[in-house]
Amino acid sequence: MKKLFLALLSALSLFMLVSCPAKKNYGSSIAVFIPGVMANSPTYALLDKGVRKAVDEFNQTPAVVNDPSKQATVYTMEAGTNQAEWGAKLTTLAAQQKYDVIISSNSSLPELALPILEQYPNQKFIFLDAELEGVHQIATASYNQYEQAFLAGYSSSLMSKNHKVAIVAAQEYPVMNNVIMPFFELGAKTAYADTQVDFRIVGNWYDANQGALLADALIKNGTDVILPICGGAAQGVINSAVNSKTYIAWFDSNGFAYAPGTVISSSTMNQEDLAAMYTTRYLKGFFNHGTSVQFGMKDGFVDFIEDDPNYIATVPEDIRENLAELVKGIKAGTITINEKGITR
Repeated sequence: MKKLFLALLSALSLFMLVSCPAKKNYGSSIAVFIPGVMANSPTYALLDKGVRKAVDEFNQTPAVVNDPSKQATVYTMEAGTNQAEWGAKLTTLAAQQKYDVIISSNSSLPELALPILEQYPNQKFIFLDAELEGVHQIATASYNQYEQAFLAGYSSSLMSKNHKVAIVAAQEYPVMNNVIMPFFELGAKTAYADTQVDFRIVGNWYDANQGALLADALIKNGTDVILPICGGAAQGVINSAVNSKTYIAWFDSNGFAYAPGTVISSSTMNQEDLAAMYTTRYLKGFFNHGTSVQFGMKDGFVDFIEDDPNYIATVPEDIRENLAELVKGIKAGTITINEKGITR
């Protein structure tokens, strides 16, 4: 009988260990969910860097140093490039019920988080580069990609000798279809009304060979400036442009070093600082429940790189002056970008 009791007690203990969510050992526990991989993805690498920077600074404050129980921790999950798996992996992360907040960056994630909240209503999410309002447990912050896309198209058109430019995208998604593509085209046609704008789809975020094939076909047809927004597949687009001596516009980070003399513009977003700002606010007890805030060039979270030596060496002075005037006006608020183009 005693042996039977011990066996039952052991089984019950094992059941409780397996079925109960892990307990936190420290103050705030943060998970960074990478919808892809950080290697060759500056946007995601900077997200992780910003969160960790904020946590490190928080843990060095006197209140935390004097009370280690308040220390914050960070765990990072790379979900891989198969978008079909992101929902399940995000659910797995939330199901552990040991992370106070899950921080990520991708416009598709708020939709994936909604069914998770039905199972785990106390889970908090912060999504950058995304928009959703009215859901109490989700805070989002977006970048003014109207400005980014317009400047990418405008600069591409100014540099195009054949007046043919294009986007090579990983896939179609709402921000691409409704913001990036139309405002890239608007920028291109604002610079030169008869510019032809093409659009091609890789089908995934990693196939560099397919990226190169698409770029080769575009270039053969006369396209001489391409904006790749396709993750790892962008390397194939770059290689094609380098080999054919055509040009590349870049998005979301400073891309001039990828191919000096080939990359002609970089419209960037300050992912590291925005991630750090939202993380710091959360650690200090502020959470923007159900809100969505957009940040642009006036706020310092979107920029157009003008001081990189490769930009200065590659882009003619008159084009740089044209762009400088436009960027200065946007930052000052005297110029706005809307569906009609430039409003002064």
